[in-house]
Amino acid sequence: MIPFTDEELEPVVRDVIEKVRPSIKLDGGDIELIAIKEGVVYVQLQGACIGCGSAGTTIKFGVERQIKTLIHPDITVMSVPQGWEDKLDQLG
Repeated sequence: MIPFTDEELEPVVRDVIEKVRPSIKLDGGDIELIAIKEGVVYVQLQGACIGCGSAGTTIKFGVERQIKTLIHPDITVMSVPQGWEDKLDQLG
């Protein structure tokens, strides 16, 4: 169980995203925090990352690994496809 509320997680998650953003931008992409719900962090890759075969690896081994290491090991990161920003409950 994650000992933080979603609201408490937001600033530290944003900080981690800012740390990984430069490496994502090197390849012409970007990342946006969409929401945090019940300890699940929803992010969306943008730019050159859309449709890239390495996008899943970027999420799991770049973003999620950093969040688990720096914040809490039980946090999960989910990628939000373009157009699904209002359908987070359908992802999974």
